[in-house]
This record gives sequence, C-alpha cells and structure tokens, in this order.
Amino acid sequence: MKSSNAIAAPNLSSHTSARWLTKPRSSWTERDRRSRWTRSYSPRIGTHRYETRLHWTGSTGLGWDRYDRTHSVTAPPAEQEVKVTTGESKGDPAILNPEQLLLMAASSCQMLWFLHLAAKARIDVVAYQDEASALMPDDVQPARITEVTLRPRIAVSGDASEERVRKLVHSAHEYCFIANSLNCSMSIEATVERR
Repeated sequence: MKSSNAIAAPNLSSHTSARWLTKPRSSWTERDRRSRWTRSYSPRIGTHRYETRLHWTGSTGLGWDRYDRTHSVTAPPAEQEVKVTTGESKGDPAILNPEQLLLMAASSCQMLWFLHLAAKARIDVVAYQDEASALMPDDVQPARITEVTLRPRIAVSGDASEERVRKLVHSAHEYCFIANSLNCSMSIEATVERR
C-alpha cells in the first residue's frame, strides 16, 4: 500500500523501474505524520545524540578570495577523519563538500533501511547501487538544495515479486532518518533486477 505522499510513475523503460515523488516533509499534515508509524518493522528507538568535531586553521586576513576552505571533521567514536571544503569556486573539487555529504547521507540511509527491511522480509538482495543527484539552483533564496533524486539499482535473488521489492523501497524511504530530516522534494527512481 502506497502512502498518500507518494505517486508511482509508469514504467517507461525496458528495465523494471518506478519513481516515487514525495512532497517536502515540512508540508506533511499531522495525519501524514501519524499514519506513517501505524505499522512498525522495528522497535522504536530512544533519542540518539550525534556529535562532530571540526578543525580549520588558516588566515582570512588577506580577504575572501585568499583563504583556504579545507578543513577536517570527525564524528566520535568513529576514528575516520574526513576532509571537507566548500562547493563554491574557491573549493578544491577533489575534496568532498557539505552538499555532497548531505546527498551521500540520504543515499546511504535509504539503502540501509531498504536492506534492513529486505532482510526482515527474507528477500535476498545481492547488490545495491545508487547514482543519486541533488539540485541547488543559483536563483533560489535562501540558497539550498531543493531536490534530491535517488536512483537505486537493486539486484535480488530468489522468488520475491517485484511489487514486494518496490513496497520495501517505498517503506525504506518513509523510515529513512535523513529523508525525514530534509526539507526538499525527493524522488526515488528504483530499478529492480533479478540475478
């Protein structure tokens, strides 16, 4: 069953694919929010607290166009340090920027929830790839990401129906913590393959 905030588009390719468009979470009604949690695949979790540490050194004394934007961030207890810079022209395109990290988080969260639900449903997912994109128009104020599109390509083994897999894709989107935190439109163009 599809929720009221999603629309399935027709299959227009030779692959089996579908697209769900969701309205921004900020426009959900209280009924939308309540109805999402009527059936739970996992027990409710308590409050989680996340912390990050950011470190930058340099000098802005010579003006806007002369300082280095590269900095490092960590999120204890993880030990991995990530270098980050700006997405604007003064950033190094070989280093991730915050907008890319946001898109990576949305893509990763969708996949993790999908795999969680598929495992509980005993659907054998053997591969998952996503070529996601985000749009941040120059002419929208305040500047922000206005649209995220996830394009998961999901390979399954066994006899699970395509409809069942698609329902899990949709459910995963509804449960995704990152998607629930974003204030932009999101669409999912899923492709399901059988191996």
